Amino acid sequence: MSQLELSLASLGSFALYLGLSILFLMIFKFVYIRITPYDEWQLLKEENNIAAALTLSGAFIGYSLAIASAASNSVNLLDFAIWGVVALVAQILAFLIVRYGFMPKLVERIQNNEIPAGIVMGSMSISIGLLNAACMTY
Repeated sequence: MSQLELSLASLGSFALYLGLSILFLMIFKFVYIRITPYDEWQLLKEENNIAAALTLSGAFIGYSLAIASAASNSVNLLDFAIWGVVALVAQILAFLIVRYGFMPKLVERIQNNEIPAGIVMGSMSISIGLLNAACMTY
């Protein structure tokens, strides 16, 4: 087998994992903006709300870190899918912890475009994603 054939032998697996990762990101966006009491997507598109953009960006980055770790540590697609769901739940819990534990007025602050609130929420999402990713190295 030539070097090129060896390199391309796992292209099918790559495509499956990448496709599932993108699907997971789309599902995450759908679930996340429905769990939060405001629609970040609408706030950033229609109102240029920077706080909402920071919150949603941090959530995407955090979730992507976790599913990247799941992809690189999984033994098959089912294992990857299970850990992708676990990562989604962890990101939702991060939002709920910040909203109810650290910053009870988070919803109003995001809707009022208070950038520090967006930074805190985005940073927490990234932090949870990093921890989640590290914990998936089994």
